[in-house]
Parts: sequence; structure tokens; C-alpha cells
Amino acid sequence: MSLPRQVLPGADYMVTRRCSERRLFLRPDDDVNNAFIYCLALAAKRAKVDVLFVVAMSNHYHAGIHDPDGNFPIFSEHLHALLARCLNAHLRRFESFWSSEPTSVVRLLEPTDVLDKMVYAYANPAAADLVDSVLDWPGANSFRAALTTGCLVATRPTWFFRPDGEQPEIVSLPVVRPRGFADQSQAEWNDLLIARVRAAEADHRVRRRAKGKLVVGRQAILEQNPFHCPIIAEARFGISPRVASKSKWSRIEALRRGREFLDKYRVAIRAWIAGVANVIFPFGTFWMHRFARVACETADLSCADRGAASSTG
Repeated sequence: MSLPRQVLPGADYMVTRRCSERRLFLRPDDDVNNAFIYCLALAAKRAKVDVLFVVAMSNHYHAGIHDPDGNFPIFSEHLHALLARCLNAHLRRFESFWSSEPTSVVRLLEPTDVLDKMVYAYANPAAADLVDSVLDWPGANSFRAALTTGCLVATRPTWFFRPDGEQPEIVSLPVVRPRGFADQSQAEWNDLLIARVRAAEADHRVRRRAKGKLVVGRQAILEQNPFHCPIIAEARFGISPRVASKSKWSRIEALRRGREFLDKYRVAIRAWIAGVANVIFPFGTFWMHRFARVACETADLSCADRGAASSTG
């Protein structure tokens, strides 16, 4: 079981999930791309989160979200359950779709950190030596929509959803600009994002040239067997961060608050298990508040009481 996580309203995250055994279940084609966007739009609407960027690779995806109400676990739960069932039906299989490892959810502390992860995601196809540019990537991604304040549009997958069901026939998912760059004009934002992505792709181009490597290419990707997996062994037992920031002090402060949350949560959960009445859990407790209906601190109390011991959590 993973450690409890503090869920804070108004935070930005990058969410990453891999397919089971690194198999290519998200291998791009028209049906898979459409289903991915459709399920993503339903999950975002249900959790009331804003999608900042998304790139669906062949065996994993990266999505950046802004979570105004502290609902990202609902978003993640709904997206993964719905997409797994939908694409399993498409692939005519029944086993686990996603890897058994926990979903990676990294809180992005500063606006520049959101931009860095956005560039990382958009440059991921080039980093993996699949295509030269995100513009060549045949999988679902939001790069063009990010440059036009546009939307990703999808239709209800006919092989999974009932035609007379309650889910909409067409969904439209807005791609929202990160809050730290809201004051820029569209032209300024486009110039910044394009320059950063092109620079990252150029670095990968130089790396490939130095090693004599070529990209796989769009057509070869479309022809891949979705049940295959990469032959290169994956690194294991690495660090799985929960926060990311280039600012040392922002990162230290976030980690300190995270430790304080865990300390208070442990006190509270032990008291709750022991049957103590009126246990107050720390601000940002999600699972216990949602399913066990425990009481939690308010945001103001949490800020005022940081670092102080509490007999009830």
C-alpha cells in the first residue's frame, strides 16, 4: 500500500500511467486515439479538472492537469477504469490493462515547472526515437490545440458504449493554458511553447546523429502489434517523486509540508482505528474523508498549525 497523499485544491499535476507489462495497448490508430480523448474528456468533466496538456504514447501517457477542487484521485480513477474497459473491448482481451505499479502523480510547484513538464511530454516521442517531432506523432496529443486555445473532440466509441446510453455522442475537451502564463498573448505563448519544444527535439536530433540512430517513423508505429512490448529492459526500483520544482526552496518547503501531513495523518488514523471519538484528520486527507466521512481540518487551520503536534491528528 502506498503512503497517503495530501490532495490540495488549486494544485497542478503531471499524471503518468503505463500499460501492463509495457505492452503497446495505446498504439495509435483512429479508434484508440478517439477512445483516449473521449474517456479523458469524461474523466476531466466528472472531476472538474482542467487539462493543460496530454500525450498518449504507445504504452503510457502523460497528462498535465489543474485541479481547482482537489479531485485528481477521482479524475485518475475514472479515466483509468473507463479507458481500460473501453480499450480491452477494442483489443478483445480481459486481463489487466494498466501496470500494477502505482500511477505517477507529481505536483508541479511553479508555473515554470508546469511548462517544463509540458515540453517534456510533447518531446517524448522524439526522446523515445519514435518520430522527429511531436507534429509527426500519430497518437493523441494536445500540442496543436495548445497553440490555438482549441479543444480535443471525440465521438462515443461504438464498440463499447451503448448508442442509447447516457454518455454524450460527442465530447469537446478544452486545452487550458497554465495559469502562470495566462497574461501572455496567444502569439507570445505560441512562440514560447514552440521554441521550447523545438529546442528539446533538436537536442534529441543531435543525440541520435551522434549515435547514428534513426527514428522508427510514423508508418512503422502504426503497424506495430499492440500486444508487443519494448525489448530493452526497464530500470526498476528508482525514485518515484511526488513533487517537482527547479526551485530548491519551493521543493524543500513542499517536502517539509508533506512530512508534516504524514505525521499528522498517522496520529489521526491510529486514533480512529482505536475508536477515539471526533478524530480530526489533516487538511488534504482525501480517501478517508470521501469513504469514511471523517472530519478534516480546514485550510486556514492547517496553515496556522503547521509543525505543531495535535492529539487528534
